Amino acid sequence: MSRNAVEETDWPSFDRFLETLPALYPALHETLDVERHGYSLLYRWRGREQGAPTVLMAHYDVVPATDEGWTHPPFSAEVTGSGEHRLLWGRGAIDDKGAVVAILEAVEALVREGFQPAADVYLSLGHDEETVGSGAQAVAAALAGRGIRPALVLDEGGAVVERIFPGVTAPIAVVGVSEKGITSVRLSVEQDGGHASTPPAMTATVRLARAITRLNARPFPARLSETNLRMVETLGAHATGPLRTVFTRARRLQPVLRAVFGRLSDETRAIVRTTTAVTQLRGSMAANALPETAEAIVNTRIAVGSSVAETLDHLRRAIRDDAVRVEAVDASEPSPVSPSDGPHWDRLAAAIGEVHPRAIVTPYIMLGASDSRHFTGICEAVYRFTPFELSASQRGALHARDEHIHVATWFRGIDVYTHLLRAS
Repeated sequence: MSRNAVEETDWPSFDRFLETLPALYPALHETLDVERHGYSLLYRWRGREQGAPTVLMAHYDVVPATDEGWTHPPFSAEVTGSGEHRLLWGRGAIDDKGAVVAILEAVEALVREGFQPAADVYLSLGHDEETVGSGAQAVAAALAGRGIRPALVLDEGGAVVERIFPGVTAPIAVVGVSEKGITSVRLSVEQDGGHASTPPAMTATVRLARAITRLNARPFPARLSETNLRMVETLGAHATGPLRTVFTRARRLQPVLRAVFGRLSDETRAIVRTTTAVTQLRGSMAANALPETAEAIVNTRIAVGSSVAETLDHLRRAIRDDAVRVEAVDASEPSPVSPSDGPHWDRLAAAIGEVHPRAIVTPYIMLGASDSRHFTGICEAVYRFTPFELSASQRGALHARDEHIHVATWFRGIDVYTHLLRAS
C-alpha cells in the first residue's frame, strides 16, 4: 500500500515531453541555462545584477487516468466551446501542466521582447510530485549546495475562487503561506489465521474495523492558527450582513468561529484541524481464509502547529487497543509559515492585482502537499498559488474525472506570471 506507484510511470511519454520543449520554446532554450535532475528540469535565467533569485515551480507529472467516465479522453487535450466559454479538457490541465506551460509561455514571450530580469530567475519543473518528489528535493539540494537562497519561491496551491467564504461575494485569491504535513499511518493487526468456517469472536479484520470506527468518532480538536485568523480578518472586512461583525472580531470569538468552520463544509473543517481518511485496506488473500494480518492506511493531513508525534499520540489514544499497531509511513511535518506581509508578499499580491483587480488577496494554509515544501529550508518566502480562476466543479475535478480549465483563465494565468517576472 503506497502512493501512486512509481513503477507504473510512462517514461517514454516523459522523454517525448522533454524532447519537444526546445521546439515549442526556442527563445527560452537559447537564452536560459538548463540542467536535468533525473527527469526534473532546472532553468536559470541570468539577471542583470547580483541579488537573491526568484524560483517559479510547477510539476508536469500527473495522476493516472483512463478514458472511462471522461467526457473527453484525459490525454486528448480537446478544446470545446468558443470565446470566454472555451474549455481545455485533460488530465493535468490544472494539476499542474497548466501552470508549467503558463510559466514557459510567460518566459518565452519576455525573452522574445528582449526583457532580462534584474536578479536571476530559476524555473523548477518537477517530474514526480505525485509520487515521491525526488526531483524537487534534488533541485533544492543543488541550490542549497551552491549557497543560493531565493528571495521568493512560488509553486502550485491556492487559486482565484468565489463564494467559498460566507458573506463575501468578491473573488478571493487564496495564497498558501504554509501547508499541512502529510503522513500515511499504517494500522495493522496480527494474529493467528485459520479456516473461515470457525472464526474467533474477534478476527483481525473486526479488530481493525473497530479501530477505524473509534478513530472516526474522535476527530482532532479544532484550532485557529495565526494564519487562519489573518484570513478570517482579511475576508471578514469584505463580508456583508451580521457575519461581518463575527469575522472582524475573530480573535475574541474563536470558539464561535471554530464551531462555524466545523459545520460549513468539508473544506472549512479541514482548515481548522488535522484530518484523517482511511484510504486503503488489506486483509486475507483468500475468501475462505482468516487473515493473519489486517492493515489499513490512514492518510493524515497534519495542521500547522501540530506534529507527526502529536498526531500518532492522538491516534493511539483514540483507538485504545494495544493490539493495533500504529506506525508512520512517509512522514512529513507541516511547513514553516511564510510572511503574509513585506516586499515579497507585496510583489506577488501586486502581480495578482494587475490581472484580478477585484480579488481579495489573503493568506491561507494549503490543505494538500506540494513540492515547495522541499524549498522551505533555503527560502523564507515560499508561496503556493496557481494563478487561475477555478470554480467549485473545476476544483472538484482535481485527481478526478473531467479535469478542465477555461482557456481565457489560462491566458490570465500567463499574465500573472508575466507581471511577477517583470517585477523580479
